[in-house]
Amino acid sequence: MKKVLQTIFLYTLAGSAVLLLTFCNRNGGAINDKEELPSGVHAVSIIEVVQGKNYTYLQVFEHENKYWIAVAARDAKAGDLLYFSDAMEMKDFESKELGRTFPVIYFVQDPSNSPDLKNKMTTGHPSNERRNDVSIAPPDKGISLETLFRNSKEYENKTIKVRGLVVKVNKNIMGKNWVHLQDGSYFNDQFDLTITTNQTVEKGDTLTAEGRLLLNKDFGSGYHYDVLVEQAVLTDIKPHMEETRL
Repeated sequence: MKKVLQTIFLYTLAGSAVLLLTFCNRNGGAINDKEELPSGVHAVSIIEVVQGKNYTYLQVFEHENKYWIAVAARDAKAGDLLYFSDAMEMKDFESKELGRTFPVIYFVQDPSNSPDLKNKMTTGHPSNERRNDVSIAPPDKGISLETLFRNSKEYENKTIKVRGLVVKVNKNIMGKNWVHLQDGSYFNDQFDLTITTNQTVEKGDTLTAEGRLLLNKDFGSGYHYDVLVEQAVLTDIKPHMEETRL
């Protein structure tokens, strides 16, 4: 009986050691739940790595929860620590390359080996607060976001032109860049316009976007947009909020 108990103890000890190694970073340090992270920053330990052509898919561990994230292709291994603050949730996301569907996966925009991140944002479905410090006039032959939202049915499936401040960017998701614009105007609770584009811009840029307005667009990955401008062409791009002062 004593030998049986010793054997069980040894197996338990070995299992604990494996778990400890799994949740340690490359330098041998485990996630410290008491670590004070900047607001909105997540610290995760990598459990599993699946490499794709454009993305690295990572199963991670955070606060006793396991979930999947995707980052731009990078070297990673089980046990590494990763920090991020900006991620886009996708439900029932099908990766044709991997031949599998993820019930929920987060596309991370700012993976880092350090918790000192810039442009900290909260993980989740794109959702932005209205910027009260922004006032941008419509472009020539264009409309304000207030006009667009107020008369969205009138502009459905038509090419529209707007100008605004980039308040959020999610890059290279489903082969597109997803840009959120605000111009300071609003209608009811609508103030943030999502556009898709193949061009690259950064948060804080001011730009003119021209594209086709779609209503009730469903991309089939748990993402539905009441109002969306698709395949927008971006022009007159100015960085660093040059036009946003009241």
